[in-house]
Amino acid sequence: MSGSRALPPPRPVSRGRTPLRERWARRQPAAGAAVMATGIVSVGLHLTGYEAVSRVTLAMTAAAWAVLAADFAARLVLERERWLAEARTPGAPTAVAATTVLGARLSSLGRQTAAEALLALAAVLWPVLLVIVVRGWRRGMPGSVFLCCVATQGLAVLGAALARAQGAAWLAHTALALFGLGLVLYCAALPLFDLRQVTEGAGDQWVAGGALAVSALAGAELLTADAGGLHLWNDDDAGVLRSLTVALLALDLAWYVVLLAAEVRRPRPRYDGRRWSTAFPMGMTAAAALSVADAADVPWLTGPGEVLLWVAVAAWLTVAAAAVAHAGRGVRSRAPR
Repeated sequence: MSGSRALPPPRPVSRGRTPLRERWARRQPAAGAAVMATGIVSVGLHLTGYEAVSRVTLAMTAAAWAVLAADFAARLVLERERWLAEARTPGAPTAVAATTVLGARLSSLGRQTAAEALLALAAVLWPVLLVIVVRGWRRGMPGSVFLCCVATQGLAVLGAALARAQGAAWLAHTALALFGLGLVLYCAALPLFDLRQVTEGAGDQWVAGGALAVSALAGAELLTADAGGLHLWNDDDAGVLRSLTVALLALDLAWYVVLLAAEVRRPRPRYDGRRWSTAFPMGMTAAAALSVADAADVPWLTGPGEVLLWVAVAAWLTVAAAAVAHAGRGVRSRAPR
């Protein structure tokens, strides 16, 4: 038509991309941490005998993990470049960590076949993501720099749990090697962590302590595996492992106090998806304290562990409510007027 303005050509749409998937992709790292937080709360509730509630949170964990796994696979197959770009981010190891948390909880229910499958999947992903992420390490990193340690120790936790259940000494020794590697990764990441994040971070600064908590849990699982009749370590080795496990828990609790004091001194009430990375270390600290109390024969830790569990449950509920409210505001803001 004469004098009319030509319409701009439509923007190309990436294969398989929809507005819903675009929004999900942006939230995917936080969703991975949410799976980890929910899974470890389920573990803690199981350790304290609240089995019914533990199974409810386990079902939530499994459902969320399945959605994440499907999205992860779809991006790997259909959007390889995007997958590689996301794999270079510090948060990429959440895929491994979330898988091991779910596997550990299933193992405690006696679902060893499912736990073994999850261990195999995590073991395949772990070296690929570890190499990609570590290559991108630099100074001034957020708390997510410690996720390589968390993922490695998650493998150690699940491996030790399956070793005890299946009577597999080789798996316990592999878990011990992963336990040592996880500690090396923590020591390598610590100088790269920006300490200003303690007072300025949006939530993932708590992983600095959470990585030590999962390390302590791995130590407790290794001690328990030996107590299961495998005769893995002699008295000296067991004594060293016990002392190291207790020391790791003590360091984690020190981080907990520092990070909590920083939250009180400089509150950050605004919702951020990285707050799931606060709920997870809180839950992991509780689970580690409860497990170390039994495995290392430190019974007085049971009481503090239960208190820390309910603090973690409160944190989980707070973050979940904030996430739902945030998602609701997002839906309303996009609604047609």
